[in-house]
Amino acid sequence: MNNFSGTIPPEIGNLTNLIYLDLRINQISGSIPSQIGSLVKLQILFIFDNHLNGPIPGEIGQLRSLTKLSLGGNFLSSIQASFGNLNNLSLLYLYGKLSGPIPSELGNLKNLNDLGLFYNQLSSPIPRELGNLKNLNYLALSNNQLFGPIPSVLGNLKNLKYLILSNNQLTDPIPSELGNLKNLSLLELSNNQLTGSIPSSFVNLRNLKNLILADNNLTEEIPSFICNLTSLIGLDLLRNILKGKIQQCLGNISSPQYVMMSHNNLSGELPPSNRNLTSLKVLDLGRNNLKGAIPQCFGNMSGHLEVLDMQHNNLFGTLPTAFRIGSALRSFNLHGNRLEGKIPLSLENCQRLEVLDLGDNLLNDTFPMWLGTLPELRVLSLRSNKLHGPIRTSGSEYMFHELLILDVSCNDFMGNLPTSLFQHFRAMRKIDPSKKPPSDDEVGYYQNSIAVVTKGIVLEVVRILFLYNTIDLSNNKFEGHVPIESLDLSGNHLVGEIPAQFASLTFLAFLNLSYNHLEGCIPQGPQFHTFENNSYEGNDGLRGFPLSEGCGNDGHDSVSEETYAGSALDEESNSEFLNDFWKGALMGYGTGLCIGLSIIYILISTGNMKWLPRIIEELEHKIVMGRRKKQRRQRNYRRRNNRF
Repeated sequence: MNNFSGTIPPEIGNLTNLIYLDLRINQISGSIPSQIGSLVKLQILFIFDNHLNGPIPGEIGQLRSLTKLSLGGNFLSSIQASFGNLNNLSLLYLYGKLSGPIPSELGNLKNLNDLGLFYNQLSSPIPRELGNLKNLNYLALSNNQLFGPIPSVLGNLKNLKYLILSNNQLTDPIPSELGNLKNLSLLELSNNQLTGSIPSSFVNLRNLKNLILADNNLTEEIPSFICNLTSLIGLDLLRNILKGKIQQCLGNISSPQYVMMSHNNLSGELPPSNRNLTSLKVLDLGRNNLKGAIPQCFGNMSGHLEVLDMQHNNLFGTLPTAFRIGSALRSFNLHGNRLEGKIPLSLENCQRLEVLDLGDNLLNDTFPMWLGTLPELRVLSLRSNKLHGPIRTSGSEYMFHELLILDVSCNDFMGNLPTSLFQHFRAMRKIDPSKKPPSDDEVGYYQNSIAVVTKGIVLEVVRILFLYNTIDLSNNKFEGHVPIESLDLSGNHLVGEIPAQFASLTFLAFLNLSYNHLEGCIPQGPQFHTFENNSYEGNDGLRGFPLSEGCGNDGHDSVSEETYAGSALDEESNSEFLNDFWKGALMGYGTGLCIGLSIIYILISTGNMKWLPRIIEELEHKIVMGRRKKQRRQRNYRRRNNRF
């Protein structure tokens, strides 16, 4: 990599004695000149990760001495059939923007060891001729638009170690001939439309380390022999229609690191002991039909277990209590079961814990303020349990500093909302652009998900640690005032006018609406008169006090008695409602977040939804009566001042 720019000159064809040409990872643009076909002695050609475009010249088929060719990461438009003439080729990588079919002539490359045509827009069946590539070790056709069945002749590739066909539109059952690939280390067929059962011939895949069949339409029972594959490290069967007893797999599995089988129809009870799972890092069995008590041994496994997801099953009993000091646990999700008892204090030992979701259970406890000491905790969901009592804060300043989602709705919490609790939520006040989600291509990657209620709609949010900031305190028995004194919506793309009701938020000590696209008149009222120019700067369409551009008679020194009286009346009409029912506040929208979602959504209620129509009806009545009262006062004011 030398950061070259410009184009490949046609004169390159004059270098007829050239053996090695490496132009990878530069800023080269334009098309590949046809004269490159004159380099008849060329053995290695690397031009990947540039800005080349146009078709691949058919003249490349003249490079009979070529052993390694990579043109990936460009904007080339098609694969030439002439590639089938490159008889000495051992490595061929073409990834990027290629379209059209896979040429059957590639089956002529008898010396090919590696064939990578991934991340393109190739649209065709997989050519049967690829079954002729007997020396192939690596075949990756993932992330294309390939369709039709997987050719059974791929079972002839006895030297194949990696077969990656994921993220296509492949159909029909998995051919049993793939069980002949005894050297196979990775088989990835996820995110297709494959049907039928897992072939029994897979019992022969004794060297298989990762079996990834997620996101298909596979049915029948999970074959028990899969758990006897002694080399297996990762088993990913997520989101299929598989059924069967779970213990036949977990009881025999040898030394896996990742077992992910959520979103299936698995049943049965979890085995009481899993002594063989000494290397397990991820266990995801959520959204099945599992039943029985949750094994206490999961607490003892926390020294190596990083993810335990059993959400939406029929598990009962109490939570594991023996979480070790130095626990590796990052995500603990038992949402939607029938668990009882208290939240175990030993969870305080899980200092790496990021996600704790115990919602929709029968837990009976007080608020676990001690969880606030966990330095990495980002998600805490305790919704829909039997939690009770006041939420009392600790004297420590270091509580819940990384928390992004807090959901304690639908419990029996009571008393005043602790002001100091909200002051601890430092991570909710800003967006860290350096934090990015892990790559989808990482083998065994587990995606955290959690149910978030927004505007009455339950959404399952994936990658929650990087997108959402949410607080939900609804359906409890909280009292008193909302302990929020700051509203910061700066640095976003908000449009329209500032709602007039904002002037009635008498508890606001700080307001920042700067650098948006707001317009119209700034609402006037006692509280708004305390905010300075910097609260509104960067909004070219705003007018009125405290900005220099006036909005009628709303300048601070020229606010008429009529305007002030009307504003005060609006405050009188709305403040009681806003004090009783503060539906939500949008705080801390981070600048530069391209997805544009950072929400603090606060809901406070009395625990009985029947009050909602009454409050709305009272609000409508107050608004109508307030307008009439305002009109009467304005008429009286005009009469007193002879302004008919």
